[in-house]
Amino acid sequence: MTETTDSVPNVEPDERIRALDRLVGTWRVTGGAEGTVSYRWLAGGFFLVQDIDLQQYGQAVVGVEMIGREKPFGAEKPGEHIRSRYYDSQGNTFDYVYELDGDTLVIWAGEPGSPAYYKGTFSADGNTLTGAWVYPGGGGYDSVMTRLS
Repeated sequence: MTETTDSVPNVEPDERIRALDRLVGTWRVTGGAEGTVSYRWLAGGFFLVQDIDLQQYGQAVVGVEMIGREKPFGAEKPGEHIRSRYYDSQGNTFDYVYELDGDTLVIWAGEPGSPAYYKGTFSADGNTLTGAWVYPGGGGYDSVMTRLS
């Protein structure tokens, strides 16, 4: 946090949020779901927005996801985890926790340590993310994202 000239704190996104910048752009998704996803920063850089346009199991899945740290009304600082809320055209709302460690991205369904999660690895050039969704009891699928822009 830095101070502005009028003594109002100027809060900036932290390093772990800024690390998600490698997702910004449009990606082609192949595997168990097919289509495109796009990531962009909401003004201020505290939240990453994902726009989803996929086909999965023969159904269109169109949605939006807001990714960032929760800072409830009245809180002085945001929470520890990078959380997201996903909304889609089928009426679903899903909560996730994002963890990026080096080139490995883990997206936990619900809470860290959940038996449902995505784990992927970025290529050396950062233009491919290869991984899989894992679900308890099976039914997960491989997923490859390739940067289009």
